[in-house]
This record gives sequence, structure tokens and C-alpha cells, in this order.
Amino acid sequence: MCTASKMERNCGGNWGVDTANRRHNCNMKKQATAIQAQVIPRTSDIGDMQVKRALPSRDVRSVGSFVFWDQMGPGELLEGSGIDVRPHPHIGLATLTYLFSGHIQHRDSLGSDMVIGPLAANLMVSGSGIVHSERSDAISRASRSELFGIQSWLALPTSLEETDAEFLPYSAAQIPTWDDDGIEGRVVMGRHDGLCSPVQFPAETLYLDVQMAAGSRFVVPAELAERAVYSLGGDLQVDGIRYPSETLLILTPGQTVELSALYGTRILVFGGEPLDGPRHLWWNFVSSRRDRIEQAKQDWQAGRFGAVPGETEWIPLPEA
Repeated sequence: MCTASKMERNCGGNWGVDTANRRHNCNMKKQATAIQAQVIPRTSDIGDMQVKRALPSRDVRSVGSFVFWDQMGPGELLEGSGIDVRPHPHIGLATLTYLFSGHIQHRDSLGSDMVIGPLAANLMVSGSGIVHSERSDAISRASRSELFGIQSWLALPTSLEETDAEFLPYSAAQIPTWDDDGIEGRVVMGRHDGLCSPVQFPAETLYLDVQMAAGSRFVVPAELAERAVYSLGGDLQVDGIRYPSETLLILTPGQTVELSALYGTRILVFGGEPLDGPRHLWWNFVSSRRDRIEQAKQDWQAGRFGAVPGETEWIPLPEA
């Protein structure tokens, strides 16, 4: 095990729900095979950018420590335009921003100021509280630009929910890679086939970025208790059943799962050990305690979170 030490679109939802890995029958396609459930993401727009949210869904609240999964784009931003997500707070989680194309300028209340680029892994640990903004950088605004990537949230273990905040950037060159028989892979988090990512999270976690050539096969090992696959750009076949791209597939525990690429595609494999207890999500806050979320609401309204240097705006607390 490799362990150690939101867009404004994320800031409009009210997720006052428990995320204790409940599995319901409603609107989920279950197979008596390698696929336990299939989730079709909800789609929304933030300006010129389309966002598809697979987690949390009504039926699947989490996969391992992952409690939030958003696909940004692919989209094109016109010259002079960009994304502008004003400062907003987080508690009890770590955000992982992973782009395939484009750039985002990250600023936070720790004083971090970095332009996030393609294939870098940027982990922001909120712990007891952090505030950040996400905007298009000046170079991206100067001409037409693209933005395409995934932003995910991982719930911190209950014993570390109040840890100190950190921003931990890892360059694309630091992420381990492999190339074998039509498969090009990157170990974004965790361990795979003898490769260990430097991106550390304090619970057993896996996050693979795998590009599959047409006709290639990839086997997802059975070791982790909870696993999911998200495809981008091409359909997958599992046990003779075809699944469309941009669909979240929840894998049956205890089984190795062979994925077949009908065409060239990119897949993201992620998961880990189950959460160590129920989680509550509300707006940008994640916690094992409802009263902690209520305190975070009051703290944001009262201005008790830190400020982001260079920022004069902020997102107000939602009314509901």
C-alpha cells in the first residue's frame, strides 16, 4: 500500500446525505457478472463548459474514499474568456485535479499559486479548512484554449478530518508510467504492477489512467474491496456486454475484471478500501459529523476561514 501523510460548479449542490456505500435497486443496471452497477452521470453546464457528475449519485454514494467524481469538458474556451470559480471553502476531504488538456490556475488560503497543467496530479488536503479559487490563467485567456479533465474528492479518514491543510502538487514527470501490448498507463495514486505513485493518501487508494488501443484488453485486479471504471472516448466490453463511454461502472467485489476496448479509448480505474464510517456531504463540506458541517457553515458566513491572497471575491453560502 502506498500511503502517508471546484470549480464553482461544485458549489451549488446541497448533498445533505449519508454516503455509507448503500446500494439500491432503483435505476441501476445490475449484472450477475463483473459489473455490479452502472451509473449514468448527470450533465450540467458552467458557461461554455459541460460537466458530467458520476459521484455522488442517488444509488452509489462512494467508491473507496472517492465521494465525488466530475468530468470537465472536453470544451473549448474562446479568446478572452475562461472559467472563474471564486474562492470557496472545503473541510474533511482532499481534492484531486487531473487534467488531460488545458490549464487551471489554483490559488488557496495557504498562499499557493500554481497553474495546473495536463497529466499533473494536484492534491489539496482541506482537513480542518481551506479556501481556494480556480480560474483560467492569463496565457489560456489570450487565445482559444481547451479544458478537459477530472476533479475528484476523497473523504479523509475520520481520525484525520481535522488535520492541517496542505497543497501537494506532483508534476506529470513524477507519475509512474508503463507501456505494454497496446496499453499505455499511468499510476496516478496507489500501486499497480510494481509501480508506486508518489501521490500519497492516508487510506488504501488506487487511481489509474489507462489508454487502450483498439482490440486491447486490460485486467483490473481483485485485491481492492471497492473499484470502479470510467471510460472516455470509446465503448468498453465486459463479459460480452458493451458499455458506452462516459459511464461509471461499479465492479463486483472479489473478481478480476477483464476490459476490452472496441475502439481506442481512455479509462480511469479507481477505488480502495471502504470508508471507515458514514459521511455527510453538504455543498463543499464532507464530514463524519453533521454538527461539524453546521459549524463550517457558520464559520464561512462569519468570515472565519482564511483568505486567498490576491482575491477579493467569494462564493456565498447557499441558502438551502
